[in-house]
Amino acid sequence: MHEVKMSEAAADPIFLEVFWTRVRSVVNEAAKLIIRTSFSTLSTEANDFAVVLTDSQGRSITENSGSIPSFIGTLPRTVQATIAKFGHASMKPGDVFITNNPWIGTGHLNDVTLVKPIFHEGQLVAFAASTAHVPDIGGKIRSVDSRELFEEGFHIPLMRLLSEGEADQSLLTLLRTNVRTPDQTVGDIWSQVGAVELISSRLENILTEYGLPGVDPLAAALFDRSEVAMRQAIAALPDGEYRYHMQTDGFDQPFDYHVTVKISGEEISCDYTGSSPQQPRGINCVLAYTTAMSVYAIKSLLLPDLPNNDGLFRPIKVHAPEGSILNPREPAPVGGRACTGHYVPIVVFGALQEVLPDRVIGGAGSPLWISNFSGVRENGKPFATVLFFNGGMGAASHKDGAPAMSWPSNISPTPIEIAEKESPVFFKAKALRANSGGAGEYRGGLGQEITFVNQHTGPLTIIFLTERTKFAAPGIRGGEQGALGEVLINNQPINTRLPQVLQPGDEVTLRTPGGGGYGPATRRAEDRKRQDLALGYIG
Repeated sequence: MHEVKMSEAAADPIFLEVFWTRVRSVVNEAAKLIIRTSFSTLSTEANDFAVVLTDSQGRSITENSGSIPSFIGTLPRTVQATIAKFGHASMKPGDVFITNNPWIGTGHLNDVTLVKPIFHEGQLVAFAASTAHVPDIGGKIRSVDSRELFEEGFHIPLMRLLSEGEADQSLLTLLRTNVRTPDQTVGDIWSQVGAVELISSRLENILTEYGLPGVDPLAAALFDRSEVAMRQAIAALPDGEYRYHMQTDGFDQPFDYHVTVKISGEEISCDYTGSSPQQPRGINCVLAYTTAMSVYAIKSLLLPDLPNNDGLFRPIKVHAPEGSILNPREPAPVGGRACTGHYVPIVVFGALQEVLPDRVIGGAGSPLWISNFSGVRENGKPFATVLFFNGGMGAASHKDGAPAMSWPSNISPTPIEIAEKESPVFFKAKALRANSGGAGEYRGGLGQEITFVNQHTGPLTIIFLTERTKFAAPGIRGGEQGALGEVLINNQPINTRLPQVLQPGDEVTLRTPGGGGYGPATRRAEDRKRQDLALGYIG
């Protein structure tokens, strides 16, 4: 009876939509649980986490609607790695697996991923997975200055965190001993446990309600329909090879990004051959992250409104040469991989601007800017805090770029009130940067200027992850580039690639980059120019 019912359900588009809507609501509920119960601001305020539900083979059915693009693409790979290592037969109800390995996780050690097999009527039917950026993972505070992975923190190989519901206390003890924020880090991980447990419970209830033995036939039907939609969208584009090249800040020398986007019938590929080689610094981006960002760019251009699942991504292939900055060999340092991976959608958009001129946008003023604080409290205990800051978005063919917006990372800046509560700094100012958006028919988004003072009683170590301080966000379709970013300490420009030590009373000013413009500035409407002047966006 079950087999008949499953085949009928999978063939019924109405039931399929009902099922998909319900499981999407489940993962969104799990995301809200993380926001409510996490210990650090990285999840509660910054949205630096994701949850997904997969079928029994680790193929993504759905993720929470606020997910970060990189996590959407990497989480299913972690589930598949878990299956490959442990196999279905060894998994038991109550098991939860854990890892932060960059090559099977999200690309750096700071993101801890959990994978929970879901059982129904004694059979393994699906997986729930979650990843979250924890406030500290030990080692060097996250920076691009690390020379190898071993400097970057506590490495958790793929292993069981819970075995039939019993936690591995040895692992938790080792973790707590090796991080600066043991209560917050472990607390955030237990919050993730709650999220995957919730997904498991809710999915079992749904299957029981409908009398279904599992999800695989329903998932396969969803994947097939989504794959057809993506193939049709690709087939509507002209075949050909489309190239783009740009340079970024780098270290002593700029980094080169090359992409060839090939459209052939119903398939599309992104090839990054020619990009800079792997670096002996923590700025390398693993292939899983590169792939996730490439797929995100293509999907955003072609089917932005269709919810993500495995089927959408099947016609998209990604290649980067092994040993390159976009596909480093283990154990390369990767802590600052967002400084590299966030450029990927920009170069894909650049390659496709002739094919999809009305859909691409100018270069964003991100990659995301990050300030990592660490120090010792008056009670002698160490602490670490992470704060995010955004540049302006690139302009589109029909509107100005949004100011101070995180793209493509979907990270929210921590509110000043929360930041002051969590770290010993006082914010003197936070405002949009006039004249920072690239000129064009549509103007690039403005960056922002933030000034804060170290109010700690002792030295405060701060490590910046910044980009676009040497190479500005490019405009597109004739638009002009945005303004460069800049960081000053006591009004003196600094090298943001190196750790800095703030003495009590030291003042930091961050000027985040502006986004690139779209179209020639000579075409900008007069009313828009007057509005920019009135609002102080230009002057």
